[in-house]
Amino acid sequence: MDNMKIDYWEIATRQMTIVDKNQQNLFKNAKIAVIGCGGIGGAVIEILARMGVGQLNIIDKDNFDVSNLNRQLMSSTETLEKSKAITSKERVQLINPHTIVNAFDEKLTENNLEKILKDCDVIIDALDNIYTRIIVSRYAKENNIPFIHGAIHGTLGQLSVFTKNTKSYEELFLLPSVNKELNKETKELIENLSKEIPPVIGPTPNIIGFLQAFEAYKLITKIGKVTYAPKILKFDLLNLESFEILEL
Repeated sequence: MDNMKIDYWEIATRQMTIVDKNQQNLFKNAKIAVIGCGGIGGAVIEILARMGVGQLNIIDKDNFDVSNLNRQLMSSTETLEKSKAITSKERVQLINPHTIVNAFDEKLTENNLEKILKDCDVIIDALDNIYTRIIVSRYAKENNIPFIHGAIHGTLGQLSVFTKNTKSYEELFLLPSVNKELNKETKELIENLSKEIPPVIGPTPNIIGFLQAFEAYKLITKIGKVTYAPKILKFDLLNLESFEILEL
């Protein structure tokens, strides 16, 4: 079947009792940036496409390796050593041909930030390092773009949404960079916070990614209650009673 003959509204049929057509049109016309196409990012990208987002800017400089197979939805034995960003774009094109994907097979830095994030309605954090989170969260706040943070460690997950009207990402987590220039000294302090390679098991990043994607859906369609900072969702999959929203 010709992919472009697949009707957008037929894909969205089952969710149209949750939102109305005007609300879904907001999502159909939205542009979302997903920073990272790995465990969290792959889940975010896949479910945003399935929910019918109009456009995605996705970025990741890495290629898939065997250790990704335990959790990263975009990885398979056929995509090993292939670009995560390009593979994710190809995957979206198979899921929803109406979603436009701009894939950037490069590292996100201060130099390409504007090119990738400009004009986005929401930015989703699927990163694995604090320094890049800081430069992205600062850009988002300065440009009045909601920033949806998600992070994991083993079976632990957390999520919070930052806007120009909330505490910043750095303020909420009391990072040593708060109100400081990101010079060499500050960068070293930040990098010392996240030197280890964290443990991870399949469900954790995917649950966080799906939740982040739905926070984006709520923001854009204006349904439901968004988890704005200083509130933060936390859980430990070893104990499902641990799911809770805290205020830091």
